[in-house]
Amino acid sequence: MEREQWMFWRLAQLFIQELHYRLVRLNEDENEIWLEAERNKRIHFIRLISTNLDWSNWLKRDIEKTWEQAERLRKHLFKKELNVVNIYVTQHPPVDDYDWVIERPFMAGSGKTKVETVILARETAEDTFVRLGKHFEFAFPLSEMSFLESDHISLKEQVIHHAREQEREERALFEFGKPFFTYLFIAVQIFMFFLVEIKGGSTNVQTLIRFGAKYNPLILSGEWWRFFTPIFLHIGILHLIMNTLALFYLGTAVERIFGRLRFLWIYLFSGFTGSVASFLFTDNLSAGASGAIFGCFGALLYIGVMNTQLFFRTIGTNVLFLIGINLVFGFTVPGIDNAGHIGGLVGGFLATGVVHFPKKRKWATQFLFLVIAAIAVTLALYGGYHADRADVINARAKKQIENREFESAYDMLSQSISQGKGDAVTYFQLAYTEIQFHKMEDAKKHLQKAIELEPHFSEAHFNLALLYYDEGNLELAKEHAAKVEKVGDEQKFQDFIDKLEEQ
Repeated sequence: MEREQWMFWRLAQLFIQELHYRLVRLNEDENEIWLEAERNKRIHFIRLISTNLDWSNWLKRDIEKTWEQAERLRKHLFKKELNVVNIYVTQHPPVDDYDWVIERPFMAGSGKTKVETVILARETAEDTFVRLGKHFEFAFPLSEMSFLESDHISLKEQVIHHAREQEREERALFEFGKPFFTYLFIAVQIFMFFLVEIKGGSTNVQTLIRFGAKYNPLILSGEWWRFFTPIFLHIGILHLIMNTLALFYLGTAVERIFGRLRFLWIYLFSGFTGSVASFLFTDNLSAGASGAIFGCFGALLYIGVMNTQLFFRTIGTNVLFLIGINLVFGFTVPGIDNAGHIGGLVGGFLATGVVHFPKKRKWATQFLFLVIAAIAVTLALYGGYHADRADVINARAKKQIENREFESAYDMLSQSISQGKGDAVTYFQLAYTEIQFHKMEDAKKHLQKAIELEPHFSEAHFNLALLYYDEGNLELAKEHAAKVEKVGDEQKFQDFIDKLEEQ
């Protein structure tokens, strides 16, 4: 078997060094190797085995077992189809008739996995190499293959050394940097949580707004920094704990792979795009590092796109499972800002494409990602600032009212309500413009609608109390004044209360 051993390792060496296959498995007896293609899109795996074939029934059973292993690989790698070339290096072919076993590729079940078998025996070696050459579009050096005195131990050592170098390079991808910014961001968000708790509570809406939560009306009025500040705020202790744990595990992994500066860019850009997506698609107040954390998922997905085989061989299945679970959770549980999550995921993927991997450059690809990211952010911001939705309409109307353009504000707000797009603030502002035009009955009706939509709308209660007071209905004026919790002009409200008490 000296010659067969040499042939076995020489074939492995050619597949690895010349045809760019990667050794993924070597059994304990060192007579069976599985190789995975890095470039060949047609033949995904090679199973190479050195053995003495005796009977065709054993060969048939072994091919079936090979197919079962290949089918498991296909499912693990999420491949639509998987092709395997199964090569037996043997001194002699089976003693009985075996052509019926190998004349067609073996397929079972759905037929998505196919195993084609080749027998490399002494008496058929030359024909077999010609056949393999057609399969792999490679001219196997037949004269060299017939050289029998070469040391197969040396060949084996070369193959294993090359495989270890490949493994070392792949491991180095996951160990490029040491985390720093991950721990800094964790410290910052914990510090901010306790600061917000001390200053009014992390579940208090007004406190969250004061500390920089994403709040569309204030973003529309010019407070652009609210695209960034929500990354470091959290609503409640459970929200903080969940995001801190996620950042600890995901952030450290991404920072190790891409290095500190790349991670800083990916994390902040993802948090920004998460806030922008939330601004574009929802008018709810929001805060949290979830968008930036989903950006870390996006960075890991970039590995999957650039190196699909490595991705699924290492972290791919777990990453896809976690993304799926989080998105399903976000769509089924109320109150979760799924737009921010998806925006962060996309932002993280694009941000990673802009910087690529450490010590590697793909300038054309990186420039393309930069252009796509710039266009996506520009369109999202334009849509957010110019969308035909209640919070955007309200922001425009507020500016018109401040400029005393009451007629323009009245027309815009009336149209918004007639189209069914108004919210409590829309009705409140419309009532304010109606008061300027002395349409008191319309103003009362719209203030009542604002309160119906938002029962604790203090400014609406106050204005309605003023209208009832002016028409002499003191009972209703006192009723609505009692429901006022806080208004912008405290002195004006106090003067009004004093007047009511004098009546």
